[in-house]
Amino acid sequence: MFRIVLEKRERFAEVAGGIERLAAIDCMKSSFVGRWRIVEMEQWEQEFVDLVAPGHITFASGGRGQFSFGAVEANLDWRQDPSGKRVSFSFEGFDEGDEVSGRGWAEPEGGRLTGRIVFHLGDESGFVAQRSRRT
Repeated sequence: MFRIVLEKRERFAEVAGGIERLAAIDCMKSSFVGRWRIVEMEQWEQEFVDLVAPGHITFASGGRGQFSFGAVEANLDWRQDPSGKRVSFSFEGFDEGDEVSGRGWAEPEGGRLTGRIVFHLGDESGFVAQRSRRT
């Protein structure tokens, strides 16, 4: 019986440690969570970025999000790297009605967010975004 209790305590300690690590990761994610206004892109002028609506990238809790610029609208699936200083994402969406997908990354830099969006078999562009006042 002592062995069973000891094993249960060890397992609880493992689970509790995992919960603490997940809580720490969630806390780090909060620095990315929110709506970011795209204020600059390498490949496109701001007039195009804001063609349909103000360009933005949004990181929601739970690893979901979205971005919109030009005629592109896409949903994100994002993860934070172990350092907590960068997020990587994949996306699926539409560009003028055509299906698009790809990947990208973002990291904070001087109060802004910098990153890159890469369309599968297509264009790619760096971007700069600042936290939006709109929630």
